[in-house]
Amino acid sequence: MNLQQLAVFREVMETGSVSAAARNLGRTQPAVSASLKALEVNLGIALFEREGRRLVPVPEAHYLLSEAAEILARVNTTEMNLVGMRNRTRGSLSVVGMPGPSVYLLPDFVSRFGSKADDLKISLSTRSSPQILNLIAAQAFDVGFCDLGFCDMSAEDLNSSLYHTKTIMSDCLCALPAQHPLAGRAVIDARQLSGERMGVLAGTHSTNRDTRAAFEQAGAVFNPRVEAQYFIPLLRFVEAGQICTVLDPLSAETYKRMNGGEVGIWFARFLPSVRFGYSIVTPKQRPLSLLAQDFVDGWSDHVREIIADHS
Repeated sequence: MNLQQLAVFREVMETGSVSAAARNLGRTQPAVSASLKALEVNLGIALFEREGRRLVPVPEAHYLLSEAAEILARVNTTEMNLVGMRNRTRGSLSVVGMPGPSVYLLPDFVSRFGSKADDLKISLSTRSSPQILNLIAAQAFDVGFCDLGFCDMSAEDLNSSLYHTKTIMSDCLCALPAQHPLAGRAVIDARQLSGERMGVLAGTHSTNRDTRAAFEQAGAVFNPRVEAQYFIPLLRFVEAGQICTVLDPLSAETYKRMNGGEVGIWFARFLPSVRFGYSIVTPKQRPLSLLAQDFVDGWSDHVREIIADHS
């Protein structure tokens, strides 16, 4: 018994004749008759009593019709679902991101990404970068977006463990109070910030270490005064004129979009260069769906566009 035989059988049962079924299916009457006969042979039972050209269904045929209708409906639904998955209009996607981008940029992108989907279920969560790595390792999410600056492992080391890692590098920016004497300059050197009160991430984060090294390279005094886990909270201190900070482009872009512009902060390129890496992580033990792969590619391009706009 196969799906084609069931489809022919259902058409014969619903139309009441081989000739009508043949017309509806676009097949010849002998082909329809042969399909019915093959179905009966496969099942080992007669489904019709033949009275001349007339087919009279036996009770077993009515049972098979109810089963065939359900089977064919399920096959049709499955085919429609797979077509939707192929076209990226149906499916599910679970994303976990670090707090900075999760405030605005990631939800904005996810919203636009799913806007053309008919039946897309999206889960968007926020966790710290170490938590994101643990969740991706446990295959709890399809895609994670984090910052490996807290971690001593390189992207290459992570690729050989439980994650696939795609890292996008950028140069950090400098954020100054809008009323600062240096505001308005396109590029700011660490020497110009010598002795200025600075906001920094935790001492174990790579940007803390690399910013300190940049000041030392420039022969400038590094004066950290406010420490936070993420850059976004530091920008409130910058707005208030209390500190300057060296931060990543996505944090700067988040501030701009949430405030309709730069408002109380001036952003400029910072020298010597301090590098920042954004990492897209996916489970190594589970292949990505077509939908998840499209998301990874699209989000990667979006992040690169933001970085280019701040270069």
